Amino acid sequence: MSISGEHGYTVEAGVSLTWPSDLQPTRLPLQTSVPENKTACYFLLVRCATSRDIFLQMAAFDLRLEDCVTGMASMPDEHVDVVVTSPPYNLGISYGKYSDRQDRQSYLNWCCDWAAQIRRVLKSSGSLFLNIGAAPSNPMLPHEIVTTLRDFFVLQNTVHWIKSIAIDNAHRKTGTDPHLNPLRAPPSRDPGADAKRGVRVEANATTYGHFKPISSKRFLNDCHEYIFHFTKSGRVELDRLGLGVPYQDKSNIARWSHTRGSDLRCRGNTWFIPYETIQSREKERPHPATFPVQLAQWCIKLHGVSRVETMLDPFLGIGNSAVAAQRCRVKKFIGFEIDETYLAEAKRRLDSTNSRSAATVH
Repeated sequence: MSISGEHGYTVEAGVSLTWPSDLQPTRLPLQTSVPENKTACYFLLVRCATSRDIFLQMAAFDLRLEDCVTGMASMPDEHVDVVVTSPPYNLGISYGKYSDRQDRQSYLNWCCDWAAQIRRVLKSSGSLFLNIGAAPSNPMLPHEIVTTLRDFFVLQNTVHWIKSIAIDNAHRKTGTDPHLNPLRAPPSRDPGADAKRGVRVEANATTYGHFKPISSKRFLNDCHEYIFHFTKSGRVELDRLGLGVPYQDKSNIARWSHTRGSDLRCRGNTWFIPYETIQSREKERPHPATFPVQLAQWCIKLHGVSRVETMLDPFLGIGNSAVAAQRCRVKKFIGFEIDETYLAEAKRRLDSTNSRSAATVH
């Protein structure tokens, strides 16, 4: 936590305060209140020279040890702005409390149960970002889930989360642009710009990111998962430039009127987000199937940070979505988890992030 300035004070979670001259705040640790209902509410206690203390609620994290279908049933309609979550994939993953082996139809019926509750609590302007993976021997599962959920939502976007990718190294030999294999441009276009877009992959490549290798003569290593963006109508506007990237070919800025002179374009639906390198899964990532905090942050930013007041994760796990909400200054976060160990780790990660942060957004 950081408090600075003569009268303007910046505190954890990015709230800026301007104090009257007669108040002399004292720097105190961030206070955590955990009521019996397991809601972790983060406050800043500001002790002033006057007789009163000021408690400022910075963020509310409602982390519940409860089945999500039961828990969401108690929530009001149209309450949530964005949902970022990843349910069990029914691929036989070894979770602590949950059995990840059901017959396919029972699993899909269960998906309908939680999807119906998410639809009810989600605002008409809200977004559901659903991370689903597959196994090389079971590639249709994500698509079956999407087909099942079409009775509840409209699939507005499909994002490919790239966990690992191999990039050709030939540019290191020539010193030229890494996109080496020119593609033929239309007659009306400058071939130089299109040459930069061509990609040639050779054996001489560098791999970036992490993936779990498999030993098979039939299947390829699975280096990506899906993020399905669902909405109620299919017409929810997004902050496409919230994840914007600069143009590689700067001539596009003048060529395309929609740029309005800005060197920023939509990132697109392919997101390279590698896992952080860790030394001990048991200590640093004690869960068999997590998405990176950055992935959840990008989902929040794509929906529009300023439009997210309440965020939900029905399958909280160890709380990466909650940490993302904290970093993006979401006012209220609700998460459900049935495993006490995972829930305790989620709370520990939130506390750890609080102790390290100083009003920054990653």
